[in-house]
Amino acid sequence: EHESVSKTLEYAYDDWCIAMMANDMELPELYKTFMERAQNYKNLFDPQTGFMRAKNNNAWFTPFDPREVNFNYTEANAWQYSFYVPHDVQTLIDYHGGDELFCNKLDELFSTNSETTGREQADITGLIGQYAHGNEPSHHMAYLYSYAGKPWKTQERVSKIREEMYRNAPDGLCGNEDCGQMSSWYVFSALGFYPVTPGDERYIIGTPLFRQADITLENGKTFQILAPKASKKNSYIHEVKLNGQPYYKGYITHTDIMEGGTLEFTLKDTPGTYGAEPEFRPSIRITDHLIEPVPFVQTGEKAFFDSTQIVLATITPGSKVYYTTDLTEPNENSLLFATPLTLSESTTIKAISIAKDNRKSRIIESQFLKIPQKRKIKLYSNYANQYSAGGDYALI
Repeated sequence: EHESVSKTLEYAYDDWCIAMMANDMELPELYKTFMERAQNYKNLFDPQTGFMRAKNNNAWFTPFDPREVNFNYTEANAWQYSFYVPHDVQTLIDYHGGDELFCNKLDELFSTNSETTGREQADITGLIGQYAHGNEPSHHMAYLYSYAGKPWKTQERVSKIREEMYRNAPDGLCGNEDCGQMSSWYVFSALGFYPVTPGDERYIIGTPLFRQADITLENGKTFQILAPKASKKNSYIHEVKLNGQPYYKGYITHTDIMEGGTLEFTLKDTPGTYGAEPEFRPSIRITDHLIEPVPFVQTGEKAFFDSTQIVLATITPGSKVYYTTDLTEPNENSLLFATPLTLSESTTIKAISIAKDNRKSRIIESQFLKIPQKRKIKLYSNYANQYSAGGDYALI
């Protein structure tokens, strides 16, 4: 489907928001339905590359270049969408192998070559590495370091983006304003916190720009942010106080703000460890109604001449893949995939992944077609990778 990766990721977050509302309304069945749907992003995570990828016939779309702008992503590429799981950040960290490897991936995002491939896309602007501040799906990414125990990197990245991507001029925004999001990011980030997951009441602490900022609240109270030593040089947090008392959390809640008071920052020009301890980090993880991600075809040609070798896999450690080749629905009594499967005739494979706790994935169906009499087509012009219309053998 056109822009399938972006749709899946954004719908997953939208579904999480619906689940939260259903939970507040005490609608448990609706909550279960949408909480399960909120995890559909898991079906697109490729553990080998660490990117969210499109699928074709339940196999990863190839060839794959994370810098390529194509029809699988909305005005973006794999780099600019693969961190878009704001409602289940801790699971995304787990998928990358833990805090350190996740932070390494973020470092690579901000430091890799800024050149994109594929189609020209005017909306991809404000690049720092492959981070595109001019396109909103990237806006929360600098704050993700805080979830993995490196809040000083959040402070560093936010300060750099604020300084380089905004200026006081008619064209002072580095990208499309899009209903005020470019400016909203700046206002929040200048105050010193940002809503990574709208629908959750926590704002993730970044680093304040102003020495004093007062927020006049609708209830008549005032929330004041103080950072006496704030400057371009001093962007690292070493100490925070809320209403005069030491405050150790790497986030502040909407309730805290609406109660009014004073949030005071001690800033220095060297990295600090404020908010880095596990008990003080922001954290968001789906724990209810967990799904089992669908299996995928790791190797195997959809169209083949003599034979093709099929390997089925799952991203979940310890899960087992069961399959059928007779069009029946697979279950735990079906064939267990253990070794590569060689096909020499056109075959439909149905497969299911079953976790150690007996959670079952949805069933996938993949068709593998044998090309008769070794027919072939000679192409006199190259087609665009993103508009392959079924590939070299489509007409056959």
